[in-house]
Amino acid sequence: MAEPDRLLGGYDPNAGRSAHAAQRPTLIPVPSLLRALLSEHLDPGYAAAAERRGGAPESGRARAFGWVWQALAATLVAAVFAAAVAQARSVEPGVRTAQQLLVRSVRSTEGSTSKLAKQRSVLSTQVDDVQRHALADDAEGQRLLSRLDALSLAAASTAIIGPGLTVTITDPGASPNLSDVSKQRVNGNRQIILDRDLQLVVNSLWASGAEAISVDGARIGPNVTIRQAGGAILVDNNPTSSPYTILAIGPPHAMRDVFDNSPGLQRLRLLEISYGVGVTVNVSDGLSLPAGSVREVKFAKQIGP
Repeated sequence: MAEPDRLLGGYDPNAGRSAHAAQRPTLIPVPSLLRALLSEHLDPGYAAAAERRGGAPESGRARAFGWVWQALAATLVAAVFAAAVAQARSVEPGVRTAQQLLVRSVRSTEGSTSKLAKQRSVLSTQVDDVQRHALADDAEGQRLLSRLDALSLAAASTAIIGPGLTVTITDPGASPNLSDVSKQRVNGNRQIILDRDLQLVVNSLWASGAEAISVDGARIGPNVTIRQAGGAILVDNNPTSSPYTILAIGPPHAMRDVFDNSPGLQRLRLLEISYGVGVTVNVSDGLSLPAGSVREVKFAKQIGP
């Protein structure tokens, strides 16, 4: 350091050092993160814990104690599984008996429902005969009968026979999973025909001039729906499956000409090309359509004139 600087009170960093050491550059140690990552492979805390654990080897008694606990745990797990299996086997006969009772109850209820439906049909026919005999004597009664026939046809409450079209739709294969509609028409699922396809076909047949329509024996009327429930299609709440047979009574040739250019048949032809759906449209004579379900109407509103 220069003498004037020293006199002014400055500090000489080389004070007390030899001439050789005074000229040596001072190295300030700076920690290097990269060097630490490459050289120190274990955190100091983990290294200390490992050293402590390695410094005191486990005794034979401690190892034996650990084996005993492991054996007890394995025995407990085995006992739980054995108890579960025993309980399942003990309740299996009761479950099977309950299932059989439920099946018999369902079949009995179905039989009773069929008998009541037949009895209702017979009584409805008798009421209709009495009504016609009472109204057929004068002109006013005959006009009322004509009006009732037209309303019954529109309400699908009477059976009908006549010529028309038979549309048969065959699904290329049943779906392996009937629980999720969102998986339809994707790879790995074979169910192609959905409720909206049948709805479009039925609406196209109405627009083509059909006077009465049935889908797999269920008459389509004002209170009948075609909807999807999982992978099954319900027509008037009755499950139906492929092949789907749609009968439409009306002027067959005129209906065929209009239906050939309808959105419903165009959709079916597209599904036929894309997915292999079977579609046949035939002109038929003497089609027989049953009467539809008659339900009580609690509220109605006229639309249009």
